[in-house]
Formats: sequence, structure tokens, C-alpha cells
Amino acid sequence: MSELRTEICDILGITYPILQGGMGPYKTEELAIAVANAGALGVISSIGMAATLLPEAAPIDAARLFGDDPPRVILRKSIENVTERVKQSNGVVGVNVPVAAEFLLASKMFVEETIQAREENSDIERTLRVIVTSAGNPKPWAEIKKHGLTWIHVVPSVYHAKKAESAGADIIVASGHEGGAHVSWDPVHSMVLVPAVAKAVNVPVVAAGGFCDGRTLAAALVLGAKGIQMGTRFIATQESDFEQIWKDAIVQKEERETLTGRGIFGPMRFVRNQRAERIVEQTLDDVPRFYLGEPVESNESILKLERDGFTDLVDAIPETALMFGGECVGRIQDLPTVDTLIQSVIKETHQILQDTQKFLYS
Repeated sequence: MSELRTEICDILGITYPILQGGMGPYKTEELAIAVANAGALGVISSIGMAATLLPEAAPIDAARLFGDDPPRVILRKSIENVTERVKQSNGVVGVNVPVAAEFLLASKMFVEETIQAREENSDIERTLRVIVTSAGNPKPWAEIKKHGLTWIHVVPSVYHAKKAESAGADIIVASGHEGGAHVSWDPVHSMVLVPAVAKAVNVPVVAAGGFCDGRTLAAALVLGAKGIQMGTRFIATQESDFEQIWKDAIVQKEERETLTGRGIFGPMRFVRNQRAERIVEQTLDDVPRFYLGEPVESNESILKLERDGFTDLVDAIPETALMFGGECVGRIQDLPTVDTLIQSVIKETHQILQDTQKFLYS
């Protein structure tokens, strides 16, 4: 078995420098378990759990996905289940909490619940060691570290990376525009963003956006990152919580078949189909008003497209299902188990880093 260790592994207590992205609308519970048991960082996604708190904007049928429990209970049950199924492997998990202005009520509740769960259960304290914040201002969340948690913040620019470092983040994820779902309005891609952020801050940087295999992990390390975060690649695995229609779309699409359009917290990257094209068309109609800071009159119609897309996903056909995905869909051709995927990524990275030495001359 190949070995590959960076300081990310030491900080988080994981075997391999790979993080699973926090991805809605599902809670990524099964995926987090599989990733943690395979030696990487598994992440529970909280965004879908808050759907009932955002009745005008929630694009999912929360009752179908999570039952009738309130959000705080949904998160606690998820944490308890993941802990029970990970503790034997000494795996490590985290909780992803978006901290965008539109989500702040849920953000505070989920951070509080995560901290409380750790304080009340020693198994959870040993297993759940990380909170990942994203999509908002990091400064109000420095308190996370006082509770023994490692704090990771996701950023789209050098400016935001410096802000996160100043706030006290332990690790920064530099997320390029190639990524799926939430992306920045500024289309700065990973090849530029990752080395720029790695040079600008002193805390370890994890690369996200387009990373899906050993070749891209090796590239991330050369660019100055200490590991990678994978989202789209982890959706296309046997254990992931996502619908089969979503997994199949990722495997079948090529690198040109994603689109960016208006989402709840800003733009999002979708797998290309007729539904995504309709959202992009509506986004383009609203762009002038959006940038002028005026209300986006048709945003409700965009959200309705999203809501309908998730509500009927089980029975949808490929052209009507709303699915997120990054540009790396063009480099994904199979649905392995999570453990098989991680081992192949590490093996390939190890081999590539060894092979590149042939280009060096004294």
C-alpha cells in the first residue's frame, strides 16, 4: 500500500490528505462514514437539514429527505449514527456549516448543536473533530476553536483567504471555479487560485475545484497545497447518498457539460441538462438588476425550478432533474467504492511524484 502524508494528516488525525466536500441537498451521512472509514475526512452536510427554516427558498422536499424532525434533531441523529459506525476504525469526521447571511439562523444552531453533541458524548468528541464553514464571513466563528475543534474555512480568493487566516482558521480550502454547486461570481480557477492562496497565507491550504484523482492531487501538492477536497468525485461512488440518476449523469457527462447559474447563496455550477439551461437563461435575464443591487424579480422562478427539481428527483428523467457537478465530470468514468477510490488516488499520486523526478538534472 502506498503512503502519502502531509501536515493536513497530522492536524486532522487522518491517514490520507483528502477531504470530502460538504454537499447538499443530502446530509452525506453514508458518504461521510465510508470516507472516514477509508482514512480521509468524512463530512456531514447540514445545508439540506435547514430547509424548513427557509420556507420561501428551500429547493428541496425536506420531509421526504429528513422526515419530520426539526433541524437540530436531524443533525444530532446524523452525528450519532456516523459516530457509531466510524468509531471502530478511528475515523475522523466533520460537519459542514454554510455561514452565508441567508443561512445564519441555521448556522448558529448547527454549530451549537455540534459543540453540544461533543460535550455530551465522549465517542462523538473523539470522532467529530472538525467544523467546516463556507459561503460567508469567517470572523464570527472563531469561537469554534475554543471547544477543541479544528476549524476549516472555504474561500474563493486570496482576499478571503487572508481574512480567514486573520480570523484564526486552522486550515483554508481554496475552492476554484471548476467546482460543483456553490462557486464565486469571480471565475478564478484552481490553477491560479491555489498557488496564490498557498503563497499568501501561513496556514495549510487544501485545494478544491477540479480535483478528482491522483494526477490532480499530485498537481495540488506541487501548487503548494497540503491536500485536496473532492466533492463531485465522491458523489460518483457506490456509498454516496446521492440518487443513481445523479451518479450516472456525472459518469456520462464530459468536461464541457456543466453550467453556472443563480443559486441561493450566489452562483452554482450544475450538470448540464434542460432544467439547468432554463436556470441559466433566467440568471442572464436578471444579471443587470442583480449587479445593480436591486431585487431580482425573477429569483422566485429560479428557486421554483430548483425546488421542483429536487422534489421529483427520484422519478425524474435526466433532462428534468436538477443536479450539481463540477467540471471534473469529464474525468470521471466509474462508480467505485469509496475505499477503492481513495486507494487509487493515493497510489496514482505516489507513482506520479516518483515519475516526475526523471525531469530533474543536477
